Amino acid sequence: MSSDPTPAEDEIENSSPEAAETPAPEEPVAAEEPTVEEPAVEEPAVEEPAVEEPAIEEPAIEEPAIEEPAIEEPAVEEPATEAGEADSEVPEITLGQGAPADESTDPDYVPVLRGKVDRFGVAMGTGRRKKAVARVRIRDGAGQFRINGRTMDEFFCVERDREMVQAPLKLVEKIGKVDVTIRVNGGGTTGQTGAIVLGISRALQAMNPSLHHTLAEAGYLTRDGRMVERKKYGLRKARRAFQFSKR
Repeated sequence: MSSDPTPAEDEIENSSPEAAETPAPEEPVAAEEPTVEEPAVEEPAVEEPAVEEPAIEEPAIEEPAIEEPAIEEPAVEEPATEAGEADSEVPEITLGQGAPADESTDPDYVPVLRGKVDRFGVAMGTGRRKKAVARVRIRDGAGQFRINGRTMDEFFCVERDREMVQAPLKLVEKIGKVDVTIRVNGGGTTGQTGAIVLGISRALQAMNPSLHHTLAEAGYLTRDGRMVERKKYGLRKARRAFQFSKR
């Protein structure tokens, strides 16, 4: 049984042997271009500034000094000498009082007399304290004491004021030996008391200048200059402010 040839086989048979032998044309190979090496560009190295770190100083630790206990050496007792030689050679020791004061006063010293004595032998002295002024007259007598025409007990109701007024007279032992007449005005009770004390002291000094040191050492011849402090603007008194109100 015979089979019919297929169209593909017929084409193969009909094709010429020359066509089968001719080689296929080769495609041209592209020429290789030489590679050009670009010179490497060196970038300048940028130097970064070195950052200096601050040096940290460590605080020095001071070790506490160890105090060694002082060793007291036993006092060596020297043999006692005669009392007469010790008193003549060793000066007197005074603790906290300086050198011993010389009991003898300067004979050339002349005290300043604030009072005066009139031609009738009446000693006069003026005393001041705060706003009070006292004019005192002292003469020899039986011990009368008159203040503005009244007795001392009537004028001063406080025992403290009476003692202060009589203090200069008691110091020089003149109580009951002189008559005192005083005119005082201005100020209050405290100011008038201080003025009278100063006036009596100055009158006694004028009567007998030898009493100056006795009265001065007691402080009776010193003028007390303390005054009332003036009122300030914006305050109720010298330093007292007004009461604060929150609302």
